Amino acid sequence: MNPPPFASFYLLLSCLLIILVSTSTSKPALAFSIASLRKYHQLELPYNVVGPESVAFDCRGEGPYVGVSDGRILKWEEPHNGWREFGYTSPNRQRKLCDGSTDKINEPICGRPLGLKFNPTTCELYIADAYFGLLKTGPNGGRPHQLATSAGGVPFHFLNALDIDDESGMVYFTDTSINFQRSVWILSIISGDRTGRLMQYDPSTKKVTVLLKGLAFPNGVALTKDKSFLLLAETGTLKILRLWLRGPKSNALELFAQLVGFPDNIKRNNNGEFWVAINNGRGRSISRTLLGDPVGAKFDEEGNVLEVLDGEDSTAALLQSVSEVEEHNGKLWMGSVENSYVGVGLF
Repeated sequence: MNPPPFASFYLLLSCLLIILVSTSTSKPALAFSIASLRKYHQLELPYNVVGPESVAFDCRGEGPYVGVSDGRILKWEEPHNGWREFGYTSPNRQRKLCDGSTDKINEPICGRPLGLKFNPTTCELYIADAYFGLLKTGPNGGRPHQLATSAGGVPFHFLNALDIDDESGMVYFTDTSINFQRSVWILSIISGDRTGRLMQYDPSTKKVTVLLKGLAFPNGVALTKDKSFLLLAETGTLKILRLWLRGPKSNALELFAQLVGFPDNIKRNNNGEFWVAINNGRGRSISRTLLGDPVGAKFDEEGNVLEVLDGEDSTAALLQSVSEVEEHNGKLWMGSVENSYVGVGLF
């Protein structure tokens, strides 16, 4: 049911307050639309596991693939076959302890895959595991190969998200903190920790380079189509940062967007636009407002907001704690670090 005209106005106003763009004045302030989901449904996870933080599709377009709370990576094989195990991240995984686990105490043993991305050229899956570092599996999954566990002599403590340059194979990824592991992530936020890093892994030299350090809870990362810059979610400051990789501004860091909500993962669509998940722990009374509840926003390369995904939309009333919004084949696929399902909707 469509809201009355005055409700639509206040929803737009609320969304504008939630997502404040700082880098572009080329468009009118209200030049974006509300992305209303149609035919929304959920892909329920098996085995009592939760937390499909990131959503990935392989080089054949199959999937989605998700990393879950017990350290496994699952692949969706259509409604008749459901989810099957594709891989895992712990080199010494104890199935009796790990399978079906949702206990953070077990994460250092079982693994916790967060960022996922397939290299479209090699069909290999790259994984940012919060405890076991940067990993990859072959196209058929299974036990992963550990690529890196430290940078500059400093061990990884909380790998989070990644993206891949499909031309060079370079992997860009974030280490959220060198002080706090994922199981106590809230301490990184409330302490004002600024030890996070953005790094680059070169598959040809197997070398890890620190591109940025001193970051406050660095999270999602995404490259532009032409690889001229990348976007980085700095969750602790509610900012989206832009790091130039090529051209006259190479190595320059600038503000792309200032948010009022917490940015999580960033995913680029085929048009070169970026979906930013806004993860405010939706469903908890402290994070809800009377004027709408955005859980994602789509930006163009200039920093203009194109669309806002409203969590209060009646067709997606169960959207909570959205960690990722992935646009694929005309659908939005929504991951969560807490939920027991992947949200899917036409829009």
